[in-house]
Amino acid sequence: MINYNIKIGIALLAFAAVINSCTNPGKSKEGNDSVVGQYEAELTDAPNVPRSPGYKYPEKVIIKLEVVEKVMRLADGVEYNFWTFGGKVPGKFIRIREGDEVEFYLSNHPNNKLPHNIDLHAVTGPGGGAEPSMTAPGHTSKFSFKALNPGLFVYHCATAPVGLHIANGMYGLILVEPKEGLPPVDKEFYVMQSEFYTKAKYGQLGLTDFDMEKALDEKPEYVVFNGSVGAAVAEKAMQAKVGETVRLYVGNAGPNLISSFHVIGEIFDNVHVEGGSLVNKNVQTTAIPAGGAAIVEFKCDVPGTLNLVDHSIFRTFNKGALAQIKVVGEENLKVYSGKQGDMIYQPGAETQKEPDAGAVKSAVPEKSLPERMEQGLVLFQSNCAACHQKNGEGLAGAFPPLAKSDYLMARKDKGAGIVLHGLSGKIKVKGKDYDAIMPQVQLNDDEIASVLSYVRNSWGNKGGLVKASEVSAVRNGK
Repeated sequence: MINYNIKIGIALLAFAAVINSCTNPGKSKEGNDSVVGQYEAELTDAPNVPRSPGYKYPEKVIIKLEVVEKVMRLADGVEYNFWTFGGKVPGKFIRIREGDEVEFYLSNHPNNKLPHNIDLHAVTGPGGGAEPSMTAPGHTSKFSFKALNPGLFVYHCATAPVGLHIANGMYGLILVEPKEGLPPVDKEFYVMQSEFYTKAKYGQLGLTDFDMEKALDEKPEYVVFNGSVGAAVAEKAMQAKVGETVRLYVGNAGPNLISSFHVIGEIFDNVHVEGGSLVNKNVQTTAIPAGGAAIVEFKCDVPGTLNLVDHSIFRTFNKGALAQIKVVGEENLKVYSGKQGDMIYQPGAETQKEPDAGAVKSAVPEKSLPERMEQGLVLFQSNCAACHQKNGEGLAGAFPPLAKSDYLMARKDKGAGIVLHGLSGKIKVKGKDYDAIMPQVQLNDDEIASVLSYVRNSWGNKGGLVKASEVSAVRNGK
């Protein structure tokens, strides 16, 4: 009887072992994960992110990436000869799992002029894959690596001169998900900052080229998200809903500057510092080094447009570092009320009166157009240029252009009402939608007449003289 029970027990153990090997095919005898399958990775262009691998055991992942040299848009009317991974800047987003074995194919398009390679910061080994991936035009190189460490990593071309190849657009992100996966969220987006050192100044129209002196001095003309000015603003903005949790995979290609990444109107619930395993909470701005990355997560509590910026803020307002997420849904006035009042504030005054600072109390002789142009230039630079830019071109998706502005030139009040009372809500300028807020400007009628005369007669505008009396009439509702 005892021998019979022993035999039954041995049989059950053997059966259990077979069952275990079927349900856990990736577990080796040593307890290490072993590769159980094979597939070709899905690669995506910014701001899109591939789906999570979602598998429990490592697989062999085939990655095929092509280098393409091509001329593309850097800003409206500005073109640049980009060098790319996959035909876009930034390069394709790659998503794999910790423990995966990667077979990587790098192809250099036959029409390209230069050899290129790839250094993946996710690779453990000399050069991060740079040496075995060095590829001449018309060739394909193959190498393999095992993803040992989870995290969000930058990849870039490492062909000499390395800085030039990065500055021309050769970079992207690779996410190595931890074995246990990342917590589910509602939306994931790919955002990558970089700078461009162009011979032409910011906004100068035409095809421009790389400037080595500016790169050595670390003085870029452009600092942008996702490869160009306005790549993710207005109609190209990322989309989310109230109540959704958003995860941003943010990279900084540099090649020189550290990013002070910030989302105006949001607090990051979680920040995976430098793309690694350390999670910081309740963060306003996170520093991302050149060649580094971060994962940030937040819940969208109220509707509106979230502006993604580099809080080294001149880079945003003067060099192009702006992206947007449009959040739609129900208002929550307890979380954010919007403007609830506009009261007079006059320290030291016995009584509060309606503002008349803008009114010209005594008759002021009207100025000629040359006089108003001279005064208007000074007033414009100190009150308007930060948003609308010195050249009047504005910033795509954020601040509408004044140069050749059909919207401004068609207004019966010649723009006086905008300066006097501010402007909010959707408008269309030169065929593009804008939805921002311009506050009223504290200038008197004579000054407003001068700045409007300057705007309406600069950058191709032909609007004639604006008189102080015309501004006064608008102020008084006549």
